Amino acid sequence: MYLLEVKNLRVLYGKAIALNGMNIYLNSGELVGVVGPNGAGKSTLLRAISGVVPVEGEIYYRGERIDKLQPHEIISKGIIHCPERRQIFTDFTVEENLEMGAFLRKDRDGIEDDLSYVYNLFPVLKDRKKQTAGTLSGGEQQMLAIGRSLMSKPRLLMMDEPSMGLSPLVKNQLAQSILDIWKSGITVMVVEQDASLALELTERVYIMEHGKIGLEGKSKELMDNEDVKRVYFQLT
Repeated sequence: MYLLEVKNLRVLYGKAIALNGMNIYLNSGELVGVVGPNGAGKSTLLRAISGVVPVEGEIYYRGERIDKLQPHEIISKGIIHCPERRQIFTDFTVEENLEMGAFLRKDRDGIEDDLSYVYNLFPVLKDRKKQTAGTLSGGEQQMLAIGRSLMSKPRLLMMDEPSMGLSPLVKNQLAQSILDIWKSGITVMVVEQDASLALELTERVYIMEHGKIGLEGKSKELMDNEDVKRVYFQLT
């Protein structure tokens, strides 16, 4: 049984087709990438799984159909969406942002343990925990967005364009953090426009074109695929 399975998924924005017959799956414990150019439907895919846009088709999580559930019900199952452009609470402190990630949780001891985990993963956040989030650098804000997602105790963490707008150095640091999160036992799906980063970081990749999956396979094998090179150069 797959951890997540998306079958024949369609999403419409008015008359525009954002996703048209999407089929993907994730096994428990995988680190999977989804890449494609702007407008390919990558972010829409995550919104659909998160329950924030109407969908046609079927979405299963651990064998249970979830495409009719409300977003808070999906979150309660451990499916957490770290959104594009961070969407942190800029007027809140770093610590308050992290506490918001644990809003639906009742396990006080577990929350404290996860807060310590986030601070160990991103020490700069601990140093700035009383600082207003809007004053952080772009890289620090992305760390905060990921940290807030981790406070929701994900079983499946979906990251939307985590490297957007970051310097190469910060991208590399962030990639290592994503690997550390995955190694901790969390299944991770990373949506990226940076195909090179996604192919280097993940085990398996889906390449999207025009709301559909154009190619899929193991990342190392796709790196040498001529079709991937064609798509990759479109992305750079």
